[in-house]
Amino acid sequence: MDNPGSSIISAFGAGSGVDFVQLASDLSEASFGFQRGNIEARNEALTARISSASLLRSALTDLASALGDRIRTGDLAPRAAIGNPAVASVSTTPGLTPTGTYSLEVSQLASSQTLVSKSFGASSDLVGEGTLRIRFGTVDGATFAEDGAQAPLEITVEATDTLATLAAKINSAGGGTLDAYVANGTGGAQLVIKGQEGAANGFTVEGESSALLPIPAQGDLSYLSWQPATDSGELRATSKDALFALDSVPLSSASNAVTGLPEGIRLNLTGTNIGAPTTISFANDSSAITSVMTDFTAALNDLAGLLNAEGAAFGGTLGNDPGTRELKRDLARLTNETVMPGADAGEPSTLADLGLSLNRDGTFELDAARLNDAINSNPDAVAAMFTTGAFGVFATMDNLARDNSLRSDPGSLGGSLVRYEAQIERNDDRLARIADQQENLRSRLTRDLIAAERRVAGSQSTLSFLQQQIDAWNGSSN
Repeated sequence: MDNPGSSIISAFGAGSGVDFVQLASDLSEASFGFQRGNIEARNEALTARISSASLLRSALTDLASALGDRIRTGDLAPRAAIGNPAVASVSTTPGLTPTGTYSLEVSQLASSQTLVSKSFGASSDLVGEGTLRIRFGTVDGATFAEDGAQAPLEITVEATDTLATLAAKINSAGGGTLDAYVANGTGGAQLVIKGQEGAANGFTVEGESSALLPIPAQGDLSYLSWQPATDSGELRATSKDALFALDSVPLSSASNAVTGLPEGIRLNLTGTNIGAPTTISFANDSSAITSVMTDFTAALNDLAGLLNAEGAAFGGTLGNDPGTRELKRDLARLTNETVMPGADAGEPSTLADLGLSLNRDGTFELDAARLNDAINSNPDAVAAMFTTGAFGVFATMDNLARDNSLRSDPGSLGGSLVRYEAQIERNDDRLARIADQQENLRSRLTRDLIAAERRVAGSQSTLSFLQQQIDAWNGSSN
């Protein structure tokens, strides 16, 4: 802040004529400007290093992630084939690779219970006040075994509820376990209730009327009650489990969408084939492996090009960075690193066995002929290298990406980022201290120079008075 005393003195033309406030600011700036500029230049260089290291780390991580996605859900995922597609469709659990063949015989599809109520005149007819209770369990002929694991639904029915509003209340209370609607057929309006697939998902309906003398007729809630022992045609379909055999082993499922099978096999059962088992087989597409290796080589070369540019000894932003040097060493070892330690003699175990080689300039090259030879000679072993398991091409790249991203390792790109970020933080602290020191110096200089200004102004006033007196004396003597 400028000193008001200096401004007043300058306004009257007194003093030395020098702007001491600006002079103090310029002197303090000159005293610390070099230090501050030097630190700011260092921070700018560190910021560039952080940007380059982050770019390299991101490129490596993205490469490993894209490779994993390609294996899990892309063209490298094993292809399933079924001899009789009318029986089921087959898929696999992401990350698992079934092999070989399996037999499948479906004797029964899973089904859900369908209940159609007695007729009403219209969907707007009142159903009667009371409580509608729906219990879940197994319906077997005229018997019902309640499933204690499923809580009954308790639905409060108002005197104003119609067949249509009751259907809506059932849907809301069921939360997806039941589907209710009103069907207007030739016999009038009827409430249709459908359950979920599975033998344990059958249900009964208890209409507990609030009337003093309940009569099972239209307008009384008891009219909608249903039990298997008193069924008079309301039951249109019974809930059942799917029954099937995989490799002759009897299995069941509450749903036609079957999971939890060996090696991650998933089935969507659509028909039966009693006495005529069909075959499920899995195979890898060798052309897809060639495509992936071609794309993988191109991605490695993109990474190598970025690494060569950023890590160049002369002109590279990360020319002397230990994390960058370590990544260069890792990539140089990549082709000959054993990615399948359990491979049998003669089976491919390295990326070099798949035709990948390293050039002198750090780029990669794919020998398509060598890759084709490996695929033709050991198709299963080559396919095993492209899984998401503990070993293989993906695991190798994933580990490489993780190791180079470790912030706890000073020799990794992650460690470099930690180091550069810490240096910027220390430099920012130094800049804050310099700013405080500069401000203190400016304040002290301003205070001292203003005091000197005032002394000079006082001396000039005294000198002016003496000069006037001398001039007066000289004039009188004449």
